[in-house]
Amino acid sequence: MAAAKSAGSSKLQAPRLSAVRLHDLRDAPQASFQSGVSYDGERYDRPALDGLDITAADFIECEFNGATFHEAQLRGTRFRDCLLADSFAPVFTAARSSWRDVVITALRWGSAELYDSTWQSVRIDGGKLDFVNLRAAKISDLLISDCIINELDLGGSAVNRVALKNCRIGTLDVGQATLKDLDLRSSEFKAIHGIGNLAGSVIDDYQLGLLAPLLADHLGITVA
Repeated sequence: MAAAKSAGSSKLQAPRLSAVRLHDLRDAPQASFQSGVSYDGERYDRPALDGLDITAADFIECEFNGATFHEAQLRGTRFRDCLLADSFAPVFTAARSSWRDVVITALRWGSAELYDSTWQSVRIDGGKLDFVNLRAAKISDLLISDCIINELDLGGSAVNRVALKNCRIGTLDVGQATLKDLDLRSSEFKAIHGIGNLAGSVIDDYQLGLLAPLLADHLGITVA
């Protein structure tokens, strides 16, 4: 594995996040969500999208408060300039979805199928996720902070300027991923899969001590 960058490296680039500002939103208490439809400038208070087919829909400058997305079909759906607060989904199905200039707070998602998705300028702040499948995703400028994630799968993904801050993560999988400026400092991990692909990430001294046995095993080093 290539040597990790120093924790104090001046070359590390933080996520570039655009502020999400929503103005003159229309309240849509009885919104009817359908696939392939564009929704622009609307506010949804506790909408139930459970089981709905919203494939390839567009949400532009929208705000979701207390939304439930259990088994909603969000394949190819696009979120741009959106706020999602207190969302809930035991099963979140959004493969090939697109997220640009989005803020997600206090989420509670169980299994999140987000493979082949695209992320640009997104902030996820606070919440709990059981399994996050981001395999083969394209991720630029993402900040995840104060979250509990049982398993985060970045296998085969392209990661650029991503930071995990004060998170507790059970298993991180970076097998076959391409990483650039992935900041893992201040977060805790129980296991990391694909440790040979960690080049391009930044860890702190404490994390390096925890990873030492995995590094030794990966390099075939016997510690006696």
